[in-house]
Amino acid sequence: MATPNGPAQAKSNGTHSTAGAATDAGGLGTKRLRAGVVGVGRMGRHHARVYANLPETVLVGVVDNDPERAESLAEQFGCKVFFSVEQLIKAGVDIASIAVPTTHHRAAAEPLLRAGVACLVEKPLAGDVSESKLIKKAADEAKSVLMVGHIERFNPIMRALRRQTGGVEEIVPRFIEVIRVSPMTFRSVDISVVMDMMIHDLDVVIMLMGGREPDEVQASGVAVITEHEDICNARLTWRLPTGTCVANITCSRLALKTERVTRITGENAYVKIDYGAKAGVMIRRTANQGQMAELRNMLRQGADLSNMKWSELVQMEDLQVDEGEPIVEEIKAFLQAVRTGQRPEVDAAAGLANVRTAQRIIDACAKERGTDRAGMNVLTGMA
Repeated sequence: MATPNGPAQAKSNGTHSTAGAATDAGGLGTKRLRAGVVGVGRMGRHHARVYANLPETVLVGVVDNDPERAESLAEQFGCKVFFSVEQLIKAGVDIASIAVPTTHHRAAAEPLLRAGVACLVEKPLAGDVSESKLIKKAADEAKSVLMVGHIERFNPIMRALRRQTGGVEEIVPRFIEVIRVSPMTFRSVDISVVMDMMIHDLDVVIMLMGGREPDEVQASGVAVITEHEDICNARLTWRLPTGTCVANITCSRLALKTERVTRITGENAYVKIDYGAKAGVMIRRTANQGQMAELRNMLRQGADLSNMKWSELVQMEDLQVDEGEPIVEEIKAFLQAVRTGQRPEVDAAAGLANVRTAQRIIDACAKERGTDRAGMNVLTGMA
């Protein structure tokens, strides 16, 4: 795994930094953007690939504490290897992706942001609220673009939902149920499953609620293999003037299969999203009012409807999914914000809200089990 600091000498001589050179409009205009990637492990290598292949960017170099991995990727994409963030800044990058372990996000992002380099930081923004605030502060003070890589927003099925509803406001969520489970990969074992996996769904759910954080948080979690929650269920409640919405989110990194499904029941529609299958269905209230009125009338008259199939009684609409790769769409959105100076799709405030909500869930788990951690490893019997 990569860390932001390393030996003083780079693989090659850097050029004078042009980081932060902006147009009068507040962005970097149409220039070909010079990109760097800090951390080229499981996610970072994809950032590097996209920057190397997009015509509007040039991959200048990568930073990683695994020399063989960095050399191999640099050779593959024709870029340079650097050994620290400072060397990447001296090489004149305009933009950078931060894909190091979460505990190193601040150390990698702060110097880049303060140098005027726009940053795309992999989710979560940081491992806790205080670190997240400091990263956001660095971006705000330097007026640097900062986007957080909550990639599910760019999943084809989520893009399809937003296209076909004309915005999430049309749904008006009242109950949201989320299941995100997968087998243990032994990655990100230094953080809770809440920060590792549930954070994806927190971003989507908070987005569906207009960016508002929940009013109430209840949660239960247990550590089985790691020192942090490996399984967690959270119940989030929003109490709004227009009504209450509840989100029930279950995450596990110890499942025997992978499942990533979200069901949204709203005032005006029901939506099911399957991220893995890249498929979804919507049942609109307006399209089914006639059938529902007829069924209610039949029930009032005592009709026996037990032979009817519900799926045949409602008009369902398949979400029209495109073939766009999420990481490509995410980086294109990042580049658009850099060029125009507009607010990124997932800005620092959204990233901070996600971390703050995740921390509230982790704290609720701790409160629920008390201060005694001896009972956490319930499946192994280890104290």
